[in-house]
Amino acid sequence: MMVFWLLALGWRRAASLKLACSTIAIAFAVEFSQLYHAGWIDAIRATRIGALALGSGFLRSDLICYLVGAALAAAIDALITMRSRSGEYTH
Repeated sequence: MMVFWLLALGWRRAASLKLACSTIAIAFAVEFSQLYHAGWIDAIRATRIGALALGSGFLRSDLICYLVGAALAAAIDALITMRSRSGEYTH
């Protein structure tokens, strides 16, 4: 969801579906990159920030979690957008 909202901040006019697809693409790329083990990238992953940004090990279950998180964020975004257009939600 964090990636979704960061993309939404930078890409304000994008539709919820486009943001969700972009989020999933980024999350899947990071997860699948964990299958690659070269010395330089493992050294980055050994740092705290590297482990947080790139992860430390591939888990198939994470892919499902990314799908659920992106779908939930897109649903929330669509609801907020719908309410703001109808005048129910004001900033």
